[in-house]
Amino acid sequence: MEHDRTTGRRPGTAGARRTGPPRRRIGGALAALAAAGGLLLTGCGAADSARSSDGSKAEGFPAPAPRQPTGDERDLWDDTERAPDLLSTFALDVDTASYGYTRRVLAEGRAPDPSQVRPEEFVNSFRQEYERPDGDGFTVTVDGARTGEDDWSLVRVGLATRLPEGEGERPPAALTFVVDVSGSMAEPGRLDLARKSLGVMTDRLRDDDSVALVTFSDEAETVLPMTRLGGNREEVHAAVDSLEVRGSTNLGAGVQSGYATAEEGLREGATNRVVLVSDALANTGDTDADSILEKIAGARREHGITLFGVGVGSDYGDALMERLADRGDGHTVYVSDTEEAREVFCEQLPRHVDLTARDAKAQVAFDPATVKEFRLVGYDNRAVADEDFRDDRVDGGEVGPGHTVTALYAVRTAPGASGHLATATVRWLDPRTRTPHERAGQLETASLHRSVRAAAPRFQVTVAAAYFADALRSSGDSGRFRPLPGAADLTRLSEVTEELAGRTDDPAVEQLAEAVRQADRLM
Repeated sequence: MEHDRTTGRRPGTAGARRTGPPRRRIGGALAALAAAGGLLLTGCGAADSARSSDGSKAEGFPAPAPRQPTGDERDLWDDTERAPDLLSTFALDVDTASYGYTRRVLAEGRAPDPSQVRPEEFVNSFRQEYERPDGDGFTVTVDGARTGEDDWSLVRVGLATRLPEGEGERPPAALTFVVDVSGSMAEPGRLDLARKSLGVMTDRLRDDDSVALVTFSDEAETVLPMTRLGGNREEVHAAVDSLEVRGSTNLGAGVQSGYATAEEGLREGATNRVVLVSDALANTGDTDADSILEKIAGARREHGITLFGVGVGSDYGDALMERLADRGDGHTVYVSDTEEAREVFCEQLPRHVDLTARDAKAQVAFDPATVKEFRLVGYDNRAVADEDFRDDRVDGGEVGPGHTVTALYAVRTAPGASGHLATATVRWLDPRTRTPHERAGQLETASLHRSVRAAAPRFQVTVAAAYFADALRSSGDSGRFRPLPGAADLTRLSEVTEELAGRTDDPAVEQLAEAVRQADRLM
């Protein structure tokens, strides 16, 4: 059976629909669990021979609809009459701003607001080693490890796009920069950082790329219309150097004017994108994300103009920026210093300016013959109704080259269960033709590692990041629903992340270890 499907479903099959009772994503509680004795947070386990399931090599097929249990299976569900809902559907998300801002807050000796901690953005902040596809679209990798906690396992679903093409091979870019120049941007590390980064990026883009510059404070102003860089770099540099702080923050006017400028300078065959640089502390004009987006809906839908949000500042309107990006077909990052800004503006943005997938969604179907329940870690704001997985009118996520998307699940299997555990399917639209495609991967119980510590180091980093986010979200609220089995001991987690930093030789994991140490001292 083929991997890459353009029809949306196999002949004779219907789209997956919810048949069981609603799953409890954020309510209720897990059954009482012992301390996390078999998890990452406990001692080392020897490596085992269990292999991970690489979805890119598995036979792909559309995610199956959940079925009712047979008479022999019904006792798995505690004598309920119907199987629980074992489908999980969400829009892909490559945001990392929540993790970046959390690191900034902890470094300043403050505890983060639990409502601003989004676990998926912690998990997606780290490099993965998933196999990459040759062209647009995704590979699917599904692997997992047992925890020893009342039949709970941790299952990782990994999606990867192709690596970026050479600098001369991508389509040209038409970028409209919408820069906040309100009074709050006067703080060091805000407008000064944006101005310097934009100047360096101007020299990194190609001659056939175009840029426009819009600023906003009390009102919006187009400083530079869409301009080809070839022969005009000095003009662009002069516009960037002219940026100065004034007035209050009318973010709504800035976004609306930015999209209007992008639409006026629209280039066929180019990647058209609005890049919003702001602390998102909107205090005048339209401050509601949905209302702002409604005003530029035509440009988004008709022309496919996407939004890339860059957050700055020690005080940061995280909720507004995240909602703008999620609903504006884009994603967000947060930068706090010159090195992070250089990486975003001078490396990531030019390299990832192209799109490889539009309206991408994932659906994971857990097998009722082996799985009793599951919990998805994070993605609270990206949930999609199961029946909308193949409805291409329903918004998904936009993903570019060089990205990975990771979802971590806590999964409770039936005692002694053996066989098929889960099928993960990703669906996306070709960014140019809007043709739908699907790809799938599977996981068997025999492929589960016997412990988290026996799994690959990158799997362990994923788990550590998820437990760190869970600990921060739970601070001061012992009754909050926690999706992960056991409890995250920050002191022990600090030791584990420090060990992982050494094993991976990855500066990003060292930064995670430092953030955990800072949180442990504070909390």
